[in-house]
Amino acid sequence: MTVVAISASYGAGGSRIAPALARRLGVPFLDRAIPASVAAQLQVPLDEAERCDERAEAGLLARLLASFRAADAYVPAALPAEGPLAEDFQQATEEVVRRQAASGQGVILGRAAAFILREEPGVLRVRLDGPRERRVAQAMALEGLDRADAERRLRESDRAHGAYAQRFYGADMRDPSLYQLMIDSTALALERCVELIAIAAGALQQGAAGEGAGVVSP
Repeated sequence: MTVVAISASYGAGGSRIAPALARRLGVPFLDRAIPASVAAQLQVPLDEAERCDERAEAGLLARLLASFRAADAYVPAALPAEGPLAEDFQQATEEVVRRQAASGQGVILGRAAAFILREEPGVLRVRLDGPRERRVAQAMALEGLDRADAERRLRESDRAHGAYAQRFYGADMRDPSLYQLMIDSTALALERCVELIAIAAGALQQGAAGEGAGVVSP
């Protein structure tokens, strides 16, 4: 079983690290694949499901909850009333995450997967983060942004992702108890982060195999 759930703050390089890790491990990568699956399940157009995607520019809650729209000047207009409810999208996304974990293979980026799968012993849960200023600098380098745009996106993303986890799960995705591995991916080369996670995934597999065989390590 090789399943890795990655939670990444904005500017931490998750969109580079997670697919590279999936390629290295030879397992599916779930990111944009999730909205497609959710759209099919909810029988809504893909572009509408993508607008509900928690990784969209202003976040799922920022788009759908009236209280957020009133409080945040950076939030775009609400989705059409006939679109899927936030709860429907959340539940459908959670089903996709659990189904992928049950398959025994996959790297899942975001979607609060580390929280959803927190009771699954065979899932490696990873947090990528770093100091705010270094995340801004890394976002500028990776996305070709100027500082003002990077800072704006960081504010929007941190707030929206935090609200998503809190609203649906009562969770703080920065809570270290959710993870077996936490990496400051602004202090290490992204390639080294991929290596560290791959090593940890292998170690978790070996540990699970040893327990299954009744082996006790000295």
